Amino acid sequence: MKYLIAGLGNIGQEYANTRHNIGFIVADALALDDKTTFSTYRYADISKLKYKARTLVVIKPSTFMNLSGKAIKYWMDKEKIPLENLLVVTDDIALPTGTLRLRTKGGDGGHNGLIHIIETLNTSNFARLRIGIGDDFAKGYQVDYVLGKWSKKEEEVMIPKIKTATEIIKSFTTIGLARTMNLYNKRNE
Repeated sequence: MKYLIAGLGNIGQEYANTRHNIGFIVADALALDDKTTFSTYRYADISKLKYKARTLVVIKPSTFMNLSGKAIKYWMDKEKIPLENLLVVTDDIALPTGTLRLRTKGGDGGHNGLIHIIETLNTSNFARLRIGIGDDFAKGYQVDYVLGKWSKKEEEVMIPKIKTATEIIKSFTTIGLARTMNLYNKRNE
């Protein structure tokens, strides 16, 4: 069985370790767990790893956040991965910092990456792991906040959550979406 794990973020050093790049950070942690690295291919940096007889195609789209759907659609088609085996890992300002929430489907919540994925796939029925980054910004400063670096206090909260996020991804690929939601959603709020 093959799965596409898409960690959302923006390419470039200026975006490294920013709140909006938590999807990239989790993708990196997943590859590091397996001692694999990323290579650059069309529309994404890719790492392929094996976990309990499953192949995980982990991508970090190089299309920038607002065109994430292009990379996801391309790699789903190229690797012949069905929609039910797609998991998008993304930041969410509507959740408190460090909250992890796995969902079977949902709206875009104003997130430009999710908007483009939904438009490109023509459905919002795909699994997503939403990672709370909080909403501690003044009105009109959302972009500055999401593209800002983590504070020390936020890092202390987030570092153990990154490990939990990789466990959720692995669980999704082995015991399925519903059981993984039951197992992790309540304890990670």
